[in-house]
Amino acid sequence: MRLQPLTETGAHRIEHWFDHPEVQRRLGGRSWIRRQLQVIGQDVGATFRGAVVLRSHGWIGLDQAGTPVAFICGDVYDRWVRYHGEGAEGPVLSVADARLAMGLAYLVDPGRWRQGHGRSVLQAVLTQPDAGDVQTFFCGIDADNHASRNCAESAGFTLPDLEPDHEGMLYYRRTRPS
Repeated sequence: MRLQPLTETGAHRIEHWFDHPEVQRRLGGRSWIRRQLQVIGQDVGATFRGAVVLRSHGWIGLDQAGTPVAFICGDVYDRWVRYHGEGAEGPVLSVADARLAMGLAYLVDPGRWRQGHGRSVLQAVLTQPDAGDVQTFFCGIDADNHASRNCAESAGFTLPDLEPDHEGMLYYRRTRPS
């Protein structure tokens, strides 16, 4: 799988994926991809749930014929922290990993589900030069999204904490291959 940076043209090519009912349930409609396009490069230095955003990336995964088959995006953080919601003193956090980390979200073209493209795009981001300094990767997946959970596991991600967070998300982790 080849990763191509997300552009306005690329977003237009894949926005129809967000019309699928399951995608809308998990991520929302077409506005989700538009927000991702806007976020890239805008939140640098912002603190999000206890970690500093160093940069944001988005890529379209292309198959061997150059056809878009997947999308993957994420923020690179100074560390990974587990957010447990807000408390009286502010965010309730626990440090999960003090190394440079990237939180990932991904989507496969609904017409191409169960063909290995999710695993391929997750594996491709691990060797993407723009993420070459990232040491650990995390995917937040809805606890009831068994297809995505199986996909992350098939790409070598593991589930260090079996308990979903306050939003019902599980966090799968993978360290950079040596």
